[in-house]
Amino acid sequence: MKETIKTSRTAGYMEKIFRALNSRYFDSQLEEPVITIQSTPRAYGHVTVAKAWARADGERRHELNIGAGTLDRPIENVVATVLHEMVHLYHLQNGIKDCSRNGTYHNKTFRDAAQARDLEISYDKRIGWSVTEPSDVLVEFIIEQGWEDVHMSRTEGFSARGIGTPGKSGAGTGGPQNGGGRPSSTRKLVCPKCGQSVRATRDVNIICGDCMERMVTAE
Repeated sequence: MKETIKTSRTAGYMEKIFRALNSRYFDSQLEEPVITIQSTPRAYGHVTVAKAWARADGERRHELNIGAGTLDRPIENVVATVLHEMVHLYHLQNGIKDCSRNGTYHNKTFRDAAQARDLEISYDKRIGWSVTEPSDVLVEFIIEQGWEDVHMSRTEGFSARGIGTPGKSGAGTGGPQNGGGRPSSTRKLVCPKCGQSVRATRDVNIICGDCMERMVTAE
């Protein structure tokens, strides 16, 4: 895969991930949202409760946003955020309430649906059952798909002219205020000769089939 160093390419990458997760966990029944990459203060992502995007033909879609400042997390954590928001989309599509307090407090309905889809959910008194990590099963699926880390992220904290303060528009994934996630569940191993890389969920001894060199763990 080409390096994700452009927002257009990264958005396309997130769409590819969405479709694979939709097939695996929702039988491809989720309506595809408009995927955006924008700043999401104090959260890793969000979905809009309303169908915020409209096409010229009148078709409307929800927005699924991934926080621009959080893209450089390990790919399994980015994927977990996408899947978290997809659970919200499933509930919106089926009229199931999974949040209260203006979309910030996640209830046990959300927890149960997310855990059934290979997410590990823990509790925070401010946002409920929202703190999200990938399970080992999800990490294995990510490795099978060959998904790599995103190689870009927006540096947050800058002011900009002409940008208003967004209102809360939907349910979001708990963000960095939760103390951060656990370390990456995967290891990247690289051939020291040709640079070919693979991922694994544990320490393994792998030989590059092209160079017959032992792969080493990337820093």
